[in-house]
Amino acid sequence: MSTRKDNWVAGINAVASALEHDLEHVREVLLEAGSKNPRITEIEETARRRDVSVRRVPLQSLEGIAGGLRHQGAVARYEAAKATDEKELPGLVEAAAGKALVLILDGVQDPHNLGACLRSAAAAGVTAVVIPKDKAAPVNATVRKTSAGAADRIPVVSVTNLARTMRALQEMGVWLYGLDGEAKASIHATDFTGNVGLVMGGEGEGMRRLTRETCDGLVRIPMPGEMESLNVSVATGVALFEVVRQRGVGK
Repeated sequence: MSTRKDNWVAGINAVASALEHDLEHVREVLLEAGSKNPRITEIEETARRRDVSVRRVPLQSLEGIAGGLRHQGAVARYEAAKATDEKELPGLVEAAAGKALVLILDGVQDPHNLGACLRSAAAAGVTAVVIPKDKAAPVNATVRKTSAGAADRIPVVSVTNLARTMRALQEMGVWLYGLDGEAKASIHATDFTGNVGLVMGGEGEGMRRLTRETCDGLVRIPMPGEMESLNVSVATGVALFEVVRQRGVGK
């Protein structure tokens, strides 16, 4: 289980993952004093081998730092890359010179799905990724691991009011298209050559009502097979690279 509270990563798997895949952001590791858990010992050895400060502390100290999170005797002080502020979006769109590509993820809650979406977004050369602060996975160690580092290479903007940000993007000249399996228009028949935002719904429920209503249009991925839908990260990759194909990038 990978969880994060403030600047701390809590849990054996989360701390081990951070040391293995996101070492540059780990500042200190605290482990339960007296614990004989071989996983704790392994984390301690890994941290020392990689020149990360590591200390054994009383269980009470870990409880205070974790603040109710399940720490399993291991926490790490974690400094993520500087987040992109929402106020930077206009500059990013303007710099794209009429070819902005914004990915909007409405409530993707699985960190593995979010990481996979960010990896596809980086490969497609997106201008920015917009995610809501509530009811969505945060960019944590699991996300960074799954994204293969993409989470720190592309602007990821976490916003309080997704619909408001969408309207602001529209005012910047970005056309927003929501992916919906029931839509009549196909992504292959939709012009994505200008400033475009692709809006993807979360697992299960898809786009929320207000998000859907704020889109300029709804489009679908044609699926001749018998499956009704794709995993959000797979659908994201398909949609992003349809934009790339239409723009002739890399030809």
